[in-house]
Amino acid sequence: MRYFFITGSSRGIGKGLVERILQEKDTQVHGFSRKSSFEHDRYYHHSVDLADVNWLTEHVNEFFPKLEDAKQIVLINNAGTLGEVKYLGELENSSIAHLFNLNVTAVAVLMNKFINAYHHQSAEKLIINVSSGAGKSAVDGWSGYCASKAALDMLSKVAQLELQKKGLSEHFKVYALAPGVVDTEMQGEIRQSSKENFSKLDKFINYKKEGALDDARHTAGKFMELINNAGKFKDVMQDVRQY
Repeated sequence: MRYFFITGSSRGIGKGLVERILQEKDTQVHGFSRKSSFEHDRYYHHSVDLADVNWLTEHVNEFFPKLEDAKQIVLINNAGTLGEVKYLGELENSSIAHLFNLNVTAVAVLMNKFINAYHHQSAEKLIINVSSGAGKSAVDGWSGYCASKAALDMLSKVAQLELQKKGLSEHFKVYALAPGVVDTEMQGEIRQSSKENFSKLDKFINYKKEGALDDARHTAGKFMELINNAGKFKDVMQDVRQY
């Protein structure tokens, strides 16, 4: 059996991944989000607000059960938020904390427990953190998003380095995978921004007008290219546009 743990599973790329994975035999999916949008005999939903890190740290031990028959175990940290699109100095303090809790702290907590729970198992183990080009380039109005994705990239690199140091990296890989520009609710949020707070607004409006946004289900298929052929992908940093 192949087991998948996917955050942000109710919409966008996360939803596309659940749909795509359940098409394959011998798969079981555990989805983590505030709402469920699936009913399937191999789908198990965990209703959780991942930004509530106090609750998460108390309950994360319940998320990753023993999996004696596993051939592959995959954690996909997909949940994330763009946050307020405003310049520093104009942001709500609570929105800053919420963004980093969801985009970074929750991911680190889940990775920590996943590695602890499964590092001794012989099954192939993968952690895929959804990255972004925003983690490599400064974008005005996106200070929290850019910084959180940069943190996620480095967290992924350090995790893989530590697995190598422990001699576990042959069957345990960590990736930071950039999905490209995908037609999700986050893209809708971006288009609702103002030029005053986000100078690249017209560029993102044109993505939608010109049909340049990728479909979430198609993007999910690119994720599966990595998941099904992880041995071919050596670098932590990955981009679906390479597939």
